[in-house]
Amino acid sequence: MKWIFSVALSLLCFTVAHAQAPSVALEFGGWMPYWHENESIADVTPHLKQLTEVSPFVYTMKTDGTLNDAAGMDGEPWVSFMAAAKKNHVRVIPTIMWGNGDTEHAILSNTQKRIALEDAIAKLVKEKGYDGIDIDFEAKHAETKDYFSTFLKGLYQRMGNKWVYCSIEARMPLVDRYGIGVTPPADATEYANDYVAINKYCDRVEIMAYDQGHISATLNAARAAPYVPVADPSWVENIVTLAAKTISKKKILIGVPTYGYEYSVTPNGAGYTYKLLWAFNQNYATQLASLLGTAPTRNSAGELSFIYKSTPATAALSDQASVPGSVAANGNTTAPPSDVYSQTALATSVPPPFNIVWWSDAQAIADKVALAKKLGVRGVAVFKFDGSEDQNIWNVLK
Repeated sequence: MKWIFSVALSLLCFTVAHAQAPSVALEFGGWMPYWHENESIADVTPHLKQLTEVSPFVYTMKTDGTLNDAAGMDGEPWVSFMAAAKKNHVRVIPTIMWGNGDTEHAILSNTQKRIALEDAIAKLVKEKGYDGIDIDFEAKHAETKDYFSTFLKGLYQRMGNKWVYCSIEARMPLVDRYGIGVTPPADATEYANDYVAINKYCDRVEIMAYDQGHISATLNAARAAPYVPVADPSWVENIVTLAAKTISKKKILIGVPTYGYEYSVTPNGAGYTYKLLWAFNQNYATQLASLLGTAPTRNSAGELSFIYKSTPATAALSDQASVPGSVAANGNTTAPPSDVYSQTALATSVPPPFNIVWWSDAQAIADKVALAKKLGVRGVAVFKFDGSEDQNIWNVLK
């Protein structure tokens, strides 16, 4: 934020743009996906007064390093929505999403293309009247780390009094990632994000504290199976505490999920194998539970889940429930290969194989809001606002 016209002007811009308000109130914001733009806008508009910022999840990157507007931000319904947001003093911070590590490295390591991208983003923000930009460059290679930091520095210098938000993947303490008494591999700390640089060149850092699954060795061992959370508060606390060692708490926003996953679960010699079937929104889970005549329960991660035996009859009931729309950036449901998950005996009367349906509701989000207050961070960022989330969330974000 921080174009140097002269030494005096630079210092003035830096002071004005980066002064942190001494407010104790949490900041609330979230992402609005372009593939459900009408639903997102209808969902958020009545609650703008509760939010500090909104991030239309709309810009993608082309393979040549240029920007693509996937939503048509120059037209309706976005024009009217932006006017409403500004009227309510809510920052409009669109997201630029990128998830191709090879292309990211090719562009960011090329000085000419990197500078062109920095210029293009700054120009976009200023010409469109946005309050800033959210950089969501995921799946980067470790070798891209320094180039990404240079890109952030260049962008930061070009943005004037506009906000730079950075959305970053969660990073776990090594002991949680690999387990107590386990020696991590030699490349365990070859990260793609330089937290020190991100703290320096980002005004807000949104930690994507979700999609935990079975990646925490310590919690996998401590929790009763089946255990495949979207975001256990203990896991979130560990990753935020680690990040806060190098990123100012006054910049950190905890990313919280509003969706869930269904897995097929089968036994193996060490515990269970979990096969991801699909991502879903809450309506799918509640409708399916109703059709099955089962009641979701609050699990050890503070989220909701239920188990059912997968048979042709229950598969037919699943088909009757609402289609489990993906939460992926491209709108496609993904199904990674099975992973082995070692855990204790199943604490249920349902014998494997079975399906487990697990999701984050308003109470789970309330737990993350309470955690944000406990840890003293800036606030929370919700993925995603599109009307499909538990609508009780609006009683939490205030």
